[in-house]
Amino acid sequence: MKPLQISPETAITLSKQLGVPLEHLMHMPQHILLQKIAELSKKQSEGTSGTEASPEKETE
Repeated sequence: MKPLQISPETAITLSKQLGVPLEHLMHMPQHILLQKIAELSKKQSEGTSGTEASPEKETE
C-alpha cells in the first residue's frame, strides 16, 4: 500500500486533530482515514451548533 497523497501541512494538521502519530496517519488505509475525518467533523459540528444563533429567533 502506498502512502496517502496529501500535503505535508494537511498530514500534520490531521495528525494533531486525530491524535494519531504522523507515521501511522500516512500509512493508514484511506477508508479508515475518511471514517475518522467524518467522526471528527461530526464532533466539531456538534460542538459549534449549540453556540450559533438561530435566524428564526429575531425580535420585532
